[in-house]
Amino acid sequence: MLMVENIDLYYGASHALRGVSLQAAKGRVTCVLGRNGVGKTSLMRAIMGQQAVRSGVVQWEGADITTLPAYERARAGIGFVPQGREIFARLTVRENLETGFAPLKRAERTIPAEIYELFPVLADMHSRRGGDLSGGQQQQLAIARALVTRPRLLILDEPTEGIQPSIIKDIGRVIRLLAENKIKAFGEMAIVLVEQYFDFAKELADDYAVMDRGEVILAGATAQMVEADVRKHLTV
Repeated sequence: MLMVENIDLYYGASHALRGVSLQAAKGRVTCVLGRNGVGKTSLMRAIMGQQAVRSGVVQWEGADITTLPAYERARAGIGFVPQGREIFARLTVRENLETGFAPLKRAERTIPAEIYELFPVLADMHSRRGGDLSGGQQQQLAIARALVTRPRLLILDEPTEGIQPSIIKDIGRVIRLLAENKIKAFGEMAIVLVEQYFDFAKELADDYAVMDRGEVILAGATAQMVEADVRKHLTV
């Protein structure tokens, strides 16, 4: 389980996260919701170790990882799909996937065949440069690259942003298959999904947390969610 406990994060004098706590368990999708600028991406960067926290604790599988650098968290089984995808435009699809080898032992540095089963377009375009792919195809590549690391925690920061509906549906299908441990090459994993698209999030989430002004203001199991309370924190 991922346990984030009372973390505070600053950018200079700006207090971006205020006593934020979050949990994510294997076999479940935890969705973090909120408007733009409320701290969702800052929270993901804190979990991944890309931004140091001022106080609080981040634990993964019982170990305190609060001060671990990002590459050590990747080695510990945390995979990250950042907002904006951040694929390497000049590398081919295959080369992009191979960048996921970095945290793996040498004997594990292979691209699972299941990657191409989940995302057939990547098999068709494995020799194309990443920059030549459409936005939706790049998003699939970014998720596949994270999966190459065989994560036990997968963090997805707004994977539906700017993506056409057909690919959104494909991404949702993949997330559910992974959460339900239907893809044996990857095993059981916890998934943290950042979203603004409420209907997509509600369909996938087992648990949810709503953020506003750097704080978690609503959280719980999705089955007990009061939809109206959540939606009012998503509308502008």
